[in-house]
Amino acid sequence: MESFVTKASASAQPLKNADELIDSVETFIFDWVIWKGDKLIDGVPETLDMLRSKGKRLVFVTNNSTKSRKQYGKKFETLGLTVTEEEIFASSFAAAAYLKSIDFPKDKKVYVVGEDGILKELELAGFQYLGGPEDGGKKIELKPGFLMEHDKDVGAVVVGFDRYFNYYKVQYGTLCIRENPGCLFIATNRDAVTHLTDAQEWAGGGSMVGAFVGSTQREPLVVGKPSTFMMDYLANKFGIQKSQICMVGDRLDTDILFGQNGGCKTLLVLSGVTSLSMLQSPNNSIQPDFYTNKISDFLSLKAAAV
Repeated sequence: MESFVTKASASAQPLKNADELIDSVETFIFDWVIWKGDKLIDGVPETLDMLRSKGKRLVFVTNNSTKSRKQYGKKFETLGLTVTEEEIFASSFAAAAYLKSIDFPKDKKVYVVGEDGILKELELAGFQYLGGPEDGGKKIELKPGFLMEHDKDVGAVVVGFDRYFNYYKVQYGTLCIRENPGCLFIATNRDAVTHLTDAQEWAGGGSMVGAFVGSTQREPLVVGKPSTFMMDYLANKFGIQKSQICMVGDRLDTDILFGQNGGCKTLLVLSGVTSLSMLQSPNNSIQPDFYTNKISDFLSLKAAAV
C-alpha cells in the first residue's frame, strides 16, 4: 500500500481548482498551445483576458525559429490577440540573445542553417551572418580534387528548423565548426517532430541538428526548450522568482521538462502532442504538477470550484 501512495503522489494531478494554481504564481509561460495551425483554440482569448485581469504576466515561448518576434507578433494580431514583442520568446531570438550574453565578437560572423526568423533576430542584435534560405538552392559538384572554401571569420554556426536543408549547408557548417578555432555550435532546439500541418507530424529541427552532430562529432549548445537558457533570461529580464512561474505546454520532453529544469510549476494541456495515455504510460518519467484538457479549463474549472 505504501508504494502505491508514494507513486500516486509523484504522478501528475488533474487540475481541479484553477483559482488555486492561478493565485499561487505571478507569471504564466505558454508554449504555442493557444492555436492549432492558423486557428485559435476555443476559449483562448477569454482565458488570457481573465489572467491579465488578475494581474498575471503572460509570456509566450516557442522552439519554432522560423519567425522573428516581430513576425510572431503579427500572427497574434491576425488572430485577434494583443501580445507585445516583449512577451514573445522564440528560439530564433534566444540564439541572438545567447550570443549577446557571451559578448560574441562583432567582427565574427554567424553561419545560419535555418530560416528568416534567425536572420532577422541576428540583424536586430547587430551580428553579421551568412547562409540561411539563400543557401537552399546551392549545390556541390563533386569533381576530382574539389575543395570547398569557407569563411574563416565564422565564429558560430546556428542550426534551426530548415525546410531548405541540403548537403551544401551540412558541409559548409561542418567545415566552420571543425576548422575555425573556437567556433560555436548552437542549436535553437532538438525537437524530433513539428506540426507544420494538422494532418501529420513532420521531421523537426532535431533532424537538422542531428546531421551536424553526426558530421562534427560534437554536441550543440541548445538555447531553446528544455534548456534553461530562456528561463534564466526571462527570470532576469522580468525580475521573477522561478517558483512564481507556471509553464503551460503540450509536450513532456520540451515544455514540461523546460519548466521542471527551471524550477517552475508545470501544467500539461492535452490539446496537442501529448495524450493522457502517453502521460500515464509506465515508460514516461516526466510528470507535470497538473494536467488538463485545454487552456480554457482555467475558466470552467474556476466556475466549478466556486
